[in-house]
Amino acid sequence: MGIRAAALMTRHRRNVGLLVRFGIVGASGVLVNLLTLVVLRRFGPHFDEAVVALGSTGFNLRWYHVYSTIAFLVANLSNFQLNRTWTFKSNLAARWWREYWPFLVVGLVGQVIGLALLTLLMHPGSPLSLPRDVFDDSSGLRNRLYWSQLIVITLVTPLAFVLNKLWTFAAVRSARLGLVEEPQRDDVPVP
Repeated sequence: MGIRAAALMTRHRRNVGLLVRFGIVGASGVLVNLLTLVVLRRFGPHFDEAVVALGSTGFNLRWYHVYSTIAFLVANLSNFQLNRTWTFKSNLAARWWREYWPFLVVGLVGQVIGLALLTLLMHPGSPLSLPRDVFDDSSGLRNRLYWSQLIVITLVTPLAFVLNKLWTFAAVRSARLGLVEEPQRDDVPVP
């Protein structure tokens, strides 16, 4: 086996390890997301109620959009910190804020796509709507909102992994290649 093939195998193994760790963090994020969603649903207005009409389109921003976004923000922060310290180990390669903003932007792109998918799964007139006779909201296991959110998370996660690896945590690759200066602490003024 040549040097190039060995390097490719090492890189492949590293990427598989990253994907596994990212998946474990993602699974914890799913739990955080769904727990937040359950709490919001339990103490807030019914998730199908309209919050505000979207102009004269006939469409409404519904509470499930708001709940999903709040759950995303809570899980996003949790996932970021775990990915930063464990998955990509970038906490020594870049400042917290420098990585968090791209991570949040990647997450928001996924959330916008997710809200569109969530609407398709929840709206009764959609061809992708979950059947109301099966998901009749009679229990947690038959709740349309929970299942829709879980489906959305499953579909958006691969996109988030690729974008975060290539953009958010790029400082790790740069540091490994010796292209990044030593990070400076946020609380120490730069001369």
